[in-house]
Amino acid sequence: QVQLAESGGGLVTAGVSLRLSCEMSGPTFNIYVMGWFRQPPGKDREFVAAISWDGDTSLYTDSVKGRFSISRDNAKKTAYLQMSNLKPEDTAVYYCASRRSGIPRSTTEIYDFWGQGTQVTVNS
Repeated sequence: QVQLAESGGGLVTAGVSLRLSCEMSGPTFNIYVMGWFRQPPGKDREFVAAISWDGDTSLYTDSVKGRFSISRDNAKKTAYLQMSNLKPEDTAVYYCASRRSGIPRSTTEIYDFWGQGTQVTVNS
């Protein structure tokens, strides 16, 4: 059984950086594609970034390109989302998700497992 646990969220001021972590428990981590999604207040969940099992391929939504970076440490069974130059519009609950195989994708429905989420609030 795969379980995902996010950490690292918080209340910050615009312009600062924050790093989210997602630790997986369960079967082999290094075969899973890992993704980050977010749900802003009153809106649907949206794709943020995803990374291949080997870390060689990543995908980002346009609004975070150049500011966010996804990475993973397979030895630690952990994925990360480094967020820089945060903006108030980045305020959301951030979720990590995993997909058993394939390539990084932005489609919510294809991810098999989800964490409980961590709140990120950015004040102007």
